[in-house]
Amino acid sequence: MTTGTVRVERAPDGVWIITPDDAPSVLDDAAGIDVAVLEVVGGHLSWSVLAEHPVPVAVLDDVASAQNWVWAVFGEEVALAVASGSGRDVTVSPARPRVADGARRLAYAHWAVRWWPTSTIDAVPPLDEGLLNGEIATLVEECDLLVDGDDSVAATGPALAERPGRADDYALAAGAATATLPSTLVLARGTTGSDWRRYPPGLVDASERAVSWEVVRAAGNTTVGVSVVAVPGLSEPVPEHVRPHALIGAAAGTADVALQLSGDVWFGESAAPPGSEAGVSVDVYLPGFGVTDHPDVGGSEVRERVRALVRRRLRRAAETAPDDGPDAPLLAEVAAAASDSDF
Repeated sequence: MTTGTVRVERAPDGVWIITPDDAPSVLDDAAGIDVAVLEVVGGHLSWSVLAEHPVPVAVLDDVASAQNWVWAVFGEEVALAVASGSGRDVTVSPARPRVADGARRLAYAHWAVRWWPTSTIDAVPPLDEGLLNGEIATLVEECDLLVDGDDSVAATGPALAERPGRADDYALAAGAATATLPSTLVLARGTTGSDWRRYPPGLVDASERAVSWEVVRAAGNTTVGVSVVAVPGLSEPVPEHVRPHALIGAAAGTADVALQLSGDVWFGESAAPPGSEAGVSVDVYLPGFGVTDHPDVGGSEVRERVRALVRRRLRRAAETAPDDGPDAPLLAEVAAAASDSDF
């Protein structure tokens, strides 16, 4: 049974907050890529998928409606504290542990739809959309005390091919610099990753080696080319409004390049901005999507922690022993682990 201590208090804007120490909330200035959020009747629940504590943060904007489930997830003592309108520390003891565990599992499934780091380069297989949607629908039914049917279907991204290719098939594309002719002078080149918050899922390989760039000089012109490995199985045509761009930054200028899908790679080229010969930065993004502030919540360190989590879960999913714990792998993770050898 989930236990622990939470702080029950009323925020200045009138909402009630139930929070364990140092846990993410929908009231935070920026949500990290590790934050799983579940919209529930009367408010929101949130967890960090990287944290071991199973107790969520609850932000309640309609206390009367939320009281229908607060007792089930947090226990009667917490429900009474909210009802009394007094802020204090309270012990968590869910009256319905299966509902509490199911809510966390449902939030994780929704998180996986958005943040699962599919990568050919890193050999992280994609999750089957049908299996994921099916389990989300089942979990919604199990958590009907908290949520309604609107949460039963995961959002979909661009169409994917029926079967992803093998990792070996992408060896040349993965992190490779733009091909150059013998008559060109390579001034600078590099490889990097991208901020997952800057584009929707289903477009770009999640590896830290998925983005490569090269500044070259030929026939009196200096150009910069950007190659970005696409998510495995991405099929054409991709609608123009979901085609990513690359913002290229140099010492004395920038250039914005629309990327085009060519085989397994998004590619774009532009006249090099001033100062490019010393190297450039590349920010892959979809215009009008995502955020640019709080880079720490989407930086390379937290991305690597998410990859480590996913690898652990895939190893666990590959085990033959029965696993029915509250953090057991999703059916889509089990299928992904079984297909890993063919990825």
